[in-house]
Amino acid sequence: MTDAAESPETGPAPKPLLGAADIRRLAGELGVRPTKTLGQNFVIDGNTIRRIVGAAELDPTETVLEVGPGLGSLTLGLLDAAAHVVAVEIDPVLAGKLPNTVEEFRPGASGRFTLINQDALKVTELPHQPTALVANLPYNVAVPVVLHLLEHFPSLRHGLVMVQDEVADRLAASPGSKIYGVPSVKAAWYGTMRKAGVIGMNVFWPAPKIHSGLVAFERQEQPETRASREEVFTVIDAAFAQRRKTLRAALSSWAGNGAEAERLLRLANVDPSARGEVLDIAAYIRIAEARIPMQA
Repeated sequence: MTDAAESPETGPAPKPLLGAADIRRLAGELGVRPTKTLGQNFVIDGNTIRRIVGAAELDPTETVLEVGPGLGSLTLGLLDAAAHVVAVEIDPVLAGKLPNTVEEFRPGASGRFTLINQDALKVTELPHQPTALVANLPYNVAVPVVLHLLEHFPSLRHGLVMVQDEVADRLAASPGSKIYGVPSVKAAWYGTMRKAGVIGMNVFWPAPKIHSGLVAFERQEQPETRASREEVFTVIDAAFAQRRKTLRAALSSWAGNGAEAERLLRLANVDPSARGEVLDIAAYIRIAEARIPMQA
């Protein structure tokens, strides 16, 4: 452990978090080697965990949803900051060890910890309604996981996720930027996303070859629209399927033909010669609504 001891100058010492030696010991006990398939990179630096938990701005009464807790690095920090932690872990070997790790490092906290051994992309119900999402997400499924959880758990009001730095930039991108795309627009359906920091490579085991980014989000009220989320997302997917094309061309299959696409775009007050990366979520909603007949 590297945490400082209590002193009159510093006050109470922070509770111990998992360091490199702890992570390797736990992995060794389980015979675990991190796999690229599951996107496993374990945080081995306590200060990084404290930074993530602090940036998440958790209320001590909250229930936090953590996805991919792995060996429990972030889990312990979340238990110190929140009332309850619900952890979803797909790996049965790691999941089996987590309750023991919680009891070892946070004696008495087991009653505030719930473990779900399941694929996060298939989770649609939880025994406790989470109000925050804080997670070190596997790079290969980060965006689908975020969108899935925001869709199925409206109780999630805010959160902070650590993802591949490039993905973080995309999630937080604004209309008109080169990296603005499907993740940016779909995330905006649920609320606001902003880049909250960059995490270096050496705080992980194994160290990834790229930096990680922190993305903070705040949920907003669902947009008032006659179109469903599915209808709006279908338009978004079509608009970016052929990014270099104008919206008139990109949406021709969705609308039936180019002329109908242009008619609907003009009805939605959108320039048919524009491209998808310049539109915000409100414009995509208008396009989806344009195809729905007005009720008498």
